[in-house]
Amino acid sequence: MGRIATPGSALASALPEAPYEEGFPGAGARLAALAARPLLALSAARGGLFVWVPVCLSCGIGPWFALASEPGPPVYAAALLALLAVLLGWLRGPEIAQIPAAALALMLAGFLLAGARGHGVAEPVLPFRYYGPIEGRIVGIDRSYADHLRVTLDQVVLRDVPPHRTPAKVRVALHGEQGYTPPEPGLTVILTGHLAPPEGPAAPGGFDFQRFAWFSGLGAVGYTRVPMLVLEPPSEDDWAVAAHRARMRASTAIQARIEGQAGAFAAALMTGDRSGITSATNDSMRASNLFHIISISGLHMGMLAGFVFATLRYGLALMPALALRLPVKKLAAGVALLAATAYLWLAGPNVATERAYVMAAVMLVAVLVDRRAISLRSIAVAAVILLLREPESLTEPGFQMSFGATAALILAWGPWQSVQGHVPALLRPVAALLLSSLAAGLATAPIAAAHFNRMAEYGLLANLLAVPVMGTLVMPAGVIAAVLAPLGLAGLPLWVMEIGCLWILWVSDWVAGLDGAVVAVPSPPGGVLALMAAGVLLAVLARGPPRWGGAGLLVLAAVLWAGSSRPPLLVSADGVLLGLMGPEGRALSQPKGAGYVADSWLEDDGDMALQDQAAARPGFTGPKQAREATLGGVPIRQLTGKAAAEALPGACADSALVILAGDAPEGWGRAAAPAAQRPQSASQTAPPDCDLWDRRRLRRSGSLAIWPDPAGGLRIVTAKDISGTRLWNSRR
Repeated sequence: MGRIATPGSALASALPEAPYEEGFPGAGARLAALAARPLLALSAARGGLFVWVPVCLSCGIGPWFALASEPGPPVYAAALLALLAVLLGWLRGPEIAQIPAAALALMLAGFLLAGARGHGVAEPVLPFRYYGPIEGRIVGIDRSYADHLRVTLDQVVLRDVPPHRTPAKVRVALHGEQGYTPPEPGLTVILTGHLAPPEGPAAPGGFDFQRFAWFSGLGAVGYTRVPMLVLEPPSEDDWAVAAHRARMRASTAIQARIEGQAGAFAAALMTGDRSGITSATNDSMRASNLFHIISISGLHMGMLAGFVFATLRYGLALMPALALRLPVKKLAAGVALLAATAYLWLAGPNVATERAYVMAAVMLVAVLVDRRAISLRSIAVAAVILLLREPESLTEPGFQMSFGATAALILAWGPWQSVQGHVPALLRPVAALLLSSLAAGLATAPIAAAHFNRMAEYGLLANLLAVPVMGTLVMPAGVIAAVLAPLGLAGLPLWVMEIGCLWILWVSDWVAGLDGAVVAVPSPPGGVLALMAAGVLLAVLARGPPRWGGAGLLVLAAVLWAGSSRPPLLVSADGVLLGLMGPEGRALSQPKGAGYVADSWLEDDGDMALQDQAAARPGFTGPKQAREATLGGVPIRQLTGKAAAEALPGACADSALVILAGDAPEGWGRAAAPAAQRPQSASQTAPPDCDLWDRRRLRRSGSLAIWPDPAGGLRIVTAKDISGTRLWNSRR
């Protein structure tokens, strides 16, 4: 990050005589002497500041995603000019200002990078609801939230929709009988189904599926209840499809040899195909804090690369003739890198797999170039690569948890090295595993709680029982099975793999069944997670007073999280579901329907009740099609069903808030207008006052969060108020 000070420079002459200490931040006595002169201290420590590069990039990427409106060309032009000016100051300015200039340049670069990525992935988004024939090529197979098999299609063709308005990809859940055409990557299929544009957050400030879909290239999602039919067989010319077909063939072969969920689990570990894993298994793995094992993560990639590296290195060491003539360590690292690359190709280029591969590859390349394989600098290199390639990964829990856990393990490694000599040799593996699980768990627990609203009380126990089996049985057996499969000798290693998978699944179910295994945690207010991240970075990476500032930020984040409150009333974006907070928790207006929204609300509340249980709580009265409640003295009325519009004149009274799960008759809008401007009805000449939110209005606003207003009435915040008008929600 800039030029290194030479002995004859002004900066060098200003520094006291002291030996340079290696490590981060790396100026030892010089930093202490320059504590009152922070810019000089930064310049003196520049050799260890590379770990701050991804942090500075993130400080530009994060604000771009947090903007309430899409930046226009003038904003990007100003950011680019500022970047050029700062770069000039970095290269030509005074030496003492180079580090701050470099940091500012990285922030501006991150902002521009995020904007370029957002515009670069732009694809058409279906602007309306569609029902009819859907043609496309299968490029993805997984399971939906409701545990239905689901396919992702590209090369999409929709009836009466021109190509320039047709989404590049759509995702369709397969309901009903689907035994005619088993999904297979590369098949061009046709089906009749429902499609709709991706929905926004279930509640204002919640997870934004529209943004996720935008960066995933998804322009519509939906379902079908009729069988899917084949139009064309797969083409072997497409490299990506060939990799996906190889993945599914390997998954099918594994599940043919290992029955049940153990086979689906083994297939997920080796190929990344999780379509065979049921929702019950997923729930059990989440409750026991073992869900990270299912995805192709750094754990798998590290275990596979580590097994290949250790096997080859120590295997060659047993052959003195080769060990004395060949760079055994580098040779092992090169082969392990090839194995990791093959694993990446087989498992598919999803974000989690790519992240795991980059982290493993950086460490193996470090071995090849005679650098430390495990260091914060290596983690920083991996983070920079991923942020440059996919800036949106910064907002994803997988990115945050992966780097948090890895950094925690590296930071815990130093203290462990200093004390492991005092631990009996037989207990060292157990102690090391306990320490690593504790460090990774402490680092990821707040992130998992913020994103998933759950904390696994016995996650450490589950990982202690399961992870060693993963490393010593499952992954080595999987690698051996892959090597022996072409010879038809994979039976024995697959049997060993099955034993290990059965054990892990048993541990998951047992731990998940313990009393108090899962503790529900309410979602933190907006900005708390960023505040926590800033506090951790300062506390871990900084030195001197900034470290105490980081500790203060962590305390502030904890206080804000603990003192947060949830909205008293929530309204879904289609008006089908309302949730009113009461003494027993949130009461839901309907026991069925909008299941994903209901579960999201309850999880964000830190409530583990099911939808039907929440619907039985006191709060709403009246029949299913005309629910009523009161908030802050204001009547709340929800109208659903085919006769909802006909019941509107009677419900629109007493200055009520009326939620209509349908389109209001022509001329109805916000009925609190003056009487002369109110629409005329067949049943009455002047509809009474009410604040009407029908499906059209909700489609523009998104979901609602509502509080009583101390001045009287209600204060309504829409999802659009929070997320603003961005690329991913402005094309509907």
